[in-house]
Amino acid sequence: MTLRVVSLLLIVSLLAGCRSLFGPPVYGPSSPQPSQQPGTPQPEPGTPSPQQPVPTPVPPTPQQQPKEFRLGPASAALVKQSRTQSVKGEYPAAVATLERALRIEPDNPLVWLELGQVHLASRNPTQAESMGRKAIALATGNPMVQANGWRLVGDALRARGKDLDASEAYSRAGAASPR
Repeated sequence: MTLRVVSLLLIVSLLAGCRSLFGPPVYGPSSPQPSQQPGTPQPEPGTPSPQQPVPTPVPPTPQQQPKEFRLGPASAALVKQSRTQSVKGEYPAAVATLERALRIEPDNPLVWLELGQVHLASRNPTQAESMGRKAIALATGNPMVQANGWRLVGDALRARGKDLDASEAYSRAGAASPR
């Protein structure tokens, strides 16, 4: 019998030691907190208790700065090369050069705008419009780049004789421009 009592005491002391190792006791919703007396009225859920500070509302964040797009060094060199080719009238070479830049930075709307300008200069307004729309889609967060994309779309539509659609694109460019 004494062996059972000693074993029981040993188990209880081990469990008490484990309890202190794993942190303070967790009280469920029905068990009282140590600072509260049994029979004390519980506050409504969601209302701050006298011990808890009242949370202060967080002020709204200021309007975010526009997202900036920049060309990486390799893409910038390719864009410069394509501009030189385009000035010389070497449009297929300029397109190929910009397609290399797109393989480096496929999500950069600045490269898509450059490619659209080359297509427009090479009398391919359908492709230019497509490139402008792609640039607009990628330029979320930067109204200036989006406005440039809408201007490219407007120029491409005007070159195709769609003046009404072109004027709508120009008005979208004006609305997107932060001026």
